[in-house]
Parts: sequence; structure tokens; C-alpha cells
Amino acid sequence: MRTAFFRTLLELAAADPRISLVVGDLGFGVVEPFAQQFPERFVNAGVAEQTMTGIAAGMALTGKVVFTYSIANFPTIRCLEQIRNDVCYHAADVKIVAVGGGFAYGALGMSHHATEDLALMRALPGMVVVAPGDPAEVELATRAMVEHRGPCYLRLGRVGEPRVHGERVSFRLGQAIELRSGQRLTIIATGSMLQMAITVADRLARDGVDTRVLSMHTVEPLDIDAVVAAARETRAIVTLEEHSIVGGLGSAVAETLAESGVGPVVFKRLGLPGTFVSEAGSQEYLLAVHGLSEDGIIRSLKPILDLLTS
Repeated sequence: MRTAFFRTLLELAAADPRISLVVGDLGFGVVEPFAQQFPERFVNAGVAEQTMTGIAAGMALTGKVVFTYSIANFPTIRCLEQIRNDVCYHAADVKIVAVGGGFAYGALGMSHHATEDLALMRALPGMVVVAPGDPAEVELATRAMVEHRGPCYLRLGRVGEPRVHGERVSFRLGQAIELRSGQRLTIIATGSMLQMAITVADRLARDGVDTRVLSMHTVEPLDIDAVVAAARETRAIVTLEEHSIVGGLGSAVAETLAESGVGPVVFKRLGLPGTFVSEAGSQEYLLAVHGLSEDGIIRSLKPILDLLTS
């Protein structure tokens, strides 16, 4: 995902002189090409994310489209006040990019576990919150964010995420993408869990469970129509995210279902607990510990599947 983002950013910057990049003294393996090609539009703010955000807001208010970039929680939680007051309040054209959503930097411990960022960002007025599911969605989301006037948050994985989509992808901010059709169960996934959603749906299909899969790459604004359609057309909805179940995709879908008046539909949130995770380890290990492996998800779905067949 990270590689797809910077490749797209370089292409866009070559055609649009407004595009600038402010970083927090990291990621030079991927940042250096931008700094070398567009030195007058590149700022290294140092390990000072609040300053990074303030600089970006000031540049944006002069007509620039400014991307900030850092690891996991640092461009979000560390500078939340600056995002709220400087970026969102002024509707500044700042695009906040966090690499390593969820447990991508899991071996570094809870300080690098980005598990509350979607909740925080979607609560800010005017913020568009995007968590692409594969490199294809990253490229299209980056392009769409440049076209969108105002604050955006882009949550990336780290490296090596597989491409889920085929060659043709129809992408619009705020509009879910259906990857599997189905009338029995709907899995709504965001971010890095999209591939897992496809894997689980394919396994369920072999057992005769007709499963719809939606990529909800935009968590705010949520595609309400897609959620309501799933509630009307399938018997159960499950959300899947590498994020706390508090305030993220699951909460957004639950709010939509509660207010839609559509039902009855069985609903379950699958994600991370709303507590600090004390374990440290690889992303795969931590996901498995918290029930987000293929087998863990299937186990969590069993009570729902039993209910649907009863």
C-alpha cells in the first residue's frame, strides 16, 4: 500500500504544482524520490508532528494541497488538537496519511498499535476517512483525495499487501465496492481486512453459505445506501476491521442500522477489543490472538451461521 501511495503521489505532483509533502523525519526509502524531484514542495518537520500539521495547514491556506505522512498514531493522535483546530476548523486542504494501520508495526508495542485512529478521525467535523483495502484502492483513493476539497485521512497498511481487485475498479469516496454478491450473509470490511473477508467468504461458499462482501474503503462518510441494502437483502451483517470495535467501522454501521428502521437483521462487529493490547509480535500473530485469523473469524461466525440455518 505504501509503495502504491508514493508512486501515485509522484505522478500527481508532476502534473499539479499545488501538491506538497510534509513528513515527520521518517520513511526516507519511499520519501526521497519526492524530495529529490520536488524539493521546493517538500518539508521535513523533524520529530515534531504537531509542527508538521501546523505547517501543512498554513501551506494549505495559501492554496496548496498538502500531504502529511508518518507512522501509525503519530500523524493523528499525537497532533489531534492541531488537526481539529488548524485543519478541520479551517477546512484546510490537508491530507493526513498514516502508514501502519492496526498491527502493522505490532512488534514495537502498543505505542505503535494504531487501533483508535478511525474512531478519532471520523469524529472530526469535515474529515473524510479512508482505509483502502488493497494497492488498487490506495491509488484511486489518493487521486480522489486530491480532487476533494478539504481534510482527508488516509490509513495505509505497511508493505506487501496483496491486490484484491481485478484490473477494473470503480471507485468513489463514500461509495462501497461489492466484491462478492450474496443473499444470506454480508461481510463489510475496511482496510487491510479486505483480503481476509474474501478468504472467509470463499470458504463459506464452499459450505453453501451465500456471502456478500463489501469493501467499505470510506468510513466517513459511510455508504448508508449499501448498508441499508445489505440489511434488506441479506439476513445478517458482519463488520470486519483491524481496529477497535469502539468507534470504527462496526460502530458506524451499527449507528446506520439503528437509525434506518430496517430489520430484523442479525449484526456482529468483528475487530479488536476496546482495550490496550499488551502483547507485541508480528501482525499475523496479533491478529490471530484477537480472533482475526481465518479460523478465528469462522469460529466467531458459527453462532450466526447456526442461527441462519435454524
